[in-house]
Amino acid sequence: MNGRIQPPGATDSSRRWFERAQTSLAGGISSSARMTSTGPNPYPLYMADGSGARIRDVDGNEYLDYLVSYGSAVLGHANPQLTDALTAVLHTGTMFGTCNTVEVELAELIQAMVPCAELVRFANSGSEAVQGAVRAARGYTGRSKVLKFEGHYHGWSDTLAVSNRPDAAEAGPYAAPHAVPHSPGIPAGVVGDVVVCPWNDPAALRAVLDAHRGEFAAVICEPIVANNACTMPAPGYLSLLREECTARGIILVFDEVCTGFRTGPGGAQALFGVVPDLAVFAKALGGGLPIAAFAGRRDVMEPLAAGRVKHGGTYNASPLCATAALVTLRHLNQPAVTKHIEESGLRIMEAVQRAAHDRRIPCVVQGVGAMFQTVFTADGMPSRQYRDLLRADQARHGAFRHALLGRGVHVNAFGMACWFVSAAVTEDDLDATCEAVEGAFSTL
Repeated sequence: MNGRIQPPGATDSSRRWFERAQTSLAGGISSSARMTSTGPNPYPLYMADGSGARIRDVDGNEYLDYLVSYGSAVLGHANPQLTDALTAVLHTGTMFGTCNTVEVELAELIQAMVPCAELVRFANSGSEAVQGAVRAARGYTGRSKVLKFEGHYHGWSDTLAVSNRPDAAEAGPYAAPHAVPHSPGIPAGVVGDVVVCPWNDPAALRAVLDAHRGEFAAVICEPIVANNACTMPAPGYLSLLREECTARGIILVFDEVCTGFRTGPGGAQALFGVVPDLAVFAKALGGGLPIAAFAGRRDVMEPLAAGRVKHGGTYNASPLCATAALVTLRHLNQPAVTKHIEESGLRIMEAVQRAAHDRRIPCVVQGVGAMFQTVFTADGMPSRQYRDLLRADQARHGAFRHALLGRGVHVNAFGMACWFVSAAVTEDDLDATCEAVEGAFSTL
């Protein structure tokens, strides 16, 4: 790092592994999000190990990691306390398909940390937990339709994989966007139960709610739209959602898969002071292991508790994953830990803003310290909703990302996503990151 740029051939081992992978893995990858490139090279990087805020690829190149497994490795890589706790579980049995005591302790801690969490259920991924929350809302209300916002991402499963990233031709009228399936293979009947609304627009929201009066089981949103370049809620907008849902008997669901716990012990609902009926958690919850949860009002969760609304999963809250989550949340429940994450991110955001200003490159850095994104817009103004980002300069973002990667800083390849900051970032790491940011802007 320290300003050095990778020479040609520095990632040849990743290239060879990708060539090999294409003969056995569909597309050579295990997730569509991993189809990324390495600068001018048409293959993803293969990581071999990590420690703290740093990771190393199979060629031995070291990177400061601000992808951190899409926000999951919130304590950093190979955290000693997490490693010790998991090693003990490996010696006593990783799962039994039965109840275990750790899941109870974990649920109690979530109750104590999260304002809405009167009852908790565990799952294995954010997509699964979203399905559980939507089913709970439908079971409680007896209704089937769900209102979601254009550009908000709620997992890859059919339930809400609608209008995640439609292009301008697909999206339809601004005030009444088309419900666009995210992928072939999603049935029309599923899409028909999802109504799409622009974000941060009170008039459009009320119009959609009025047009479907008495039909919605739930309104779901990302409070900070991590998958829409960290678009922030307009002042008062989350409170408006709360008021409208309460008045109309609709279950308000916060998808806190990305914001949960990393933006503070209580997540976005504590940060903004707006309590939903249900909330969904994953990513930072497990500290790098696969575990998720949905939690909320006792009366909404009661049909699930009584077994009338069905939810299951062989791997739900296994001792291994529940232990990882318990150790992680005990860390994140310390204000000093999330304060360090926030302040570290703010320092990087300021470095980006300063470098952009000095180079006279129009861009905006939006989000919060724990999760943010650099958006290259002509006017340098923050986005308010999804369609603003269709006008962003994604090619320039790609050049910025590749310039950072060559200087040893690893961030999400997609301009519609965001940086995540881990608790393991040190002062030296921040100095190196800010130096790399300055160097990257010098190439734009």
